[in-house]
Amino acid sequence: MSILVDEKTRVLVQGITGREGSFHTQQMLAYGTNVVAGVTPGKGGQSVHDVPVFDTVAEAVEKTEPNAAMIFVPPRFAAEAILEAAEGGIELVICLTEGIPVNDMVLVRRYLDIHGTKLIGPNTPGIISPGKAKLGLMAGYIHRQGRVGVMSRSGTLTYEAVNQLSQREIGQSTCVGIGGDPIIGLSFIDLLKMFEDDEQTDAVVLIGEIGGNAEEEAASYIAQKISKPVVSFIAGRTAPPGRRMGHAGAIVTGGTGTASAKIAALSEAGVTVVESPAQIGSAIESVI
Repeated sequence: MSILVDEKTRVLVQGITGREGSFHTQQMLAYGTNVVAGVTPGKGGQSVHDVPVFDTVAEAVEKTEPNAAMIFVPPRFAAEAILEAAEGGIELVICLTEGIPVNDMVLVRRYLDIHGTKLIGPNTPGIISPGKAKLGLMAGYIHRQGRVGVMSRSGTLTYEAVNQLSQREIGQSTCVGIGGDPIIGLSFIDLLKMFEDDEQTDAVVLIGEIGGNAEEEAASYIAQKISKPVVSFIAGRTAPPGRRMGHAGAIVTGGTGTASAKIAALSEAGVTVVESPAQIGSAIESVI
């Protein structure tokens, strides 16, 4: 099994006629993802890689019935694109755009929470259920179908973890980049619930980083609700205090969000926390 996406997922690409949208649509199609439509205002009637393009999400939904949307739209227009997908009845939205204004995302989150639309991102590499579908930027060839769920705030560390697992012939059920911005959609806790309920996920990798309290909240949830083994790595141990490192959400303020605090919370919850990303593969191998 997998969570959120599989071979039945019907994908709409917003911004499909742009350079990034076109390129990654081609890569998703090559992987076997069922891309059924694209949307770019003013470009309706065209096609990209034999995928029909529509002017609006509403028209694309009426004609092709997608249930997931990919957002390849510049930051200035990305929030509006997310809202258009949600208003069109799309169940799952994946937004890869980085740099969306925080005030825009406050409004988006409020709307999505009310209407029940799931969001991955923004500032995410996407999601992949190996052998079934990939919606995003991931290099499909390093993934292997299997029974370990992966969730991460870092795209690069996701690839490192997945490559280690695959080299050890440990496959993945689904891999999700939750996004590196201050305000995101699905959280570690949301995904932990899904992986716990997935009968074909046996263990979970959680890759976190400094900033915010998502990992501490996840640790509390793991201690109370999760029966499956969890392996974690927290990036940013050597980050200078008060300085953002890489992601917009990776900033330590007011004495909270430090790597040491996150590691302590996860360790107390029974999570196997490794000191180096190079140890993720061996740690998973030891718990499954």
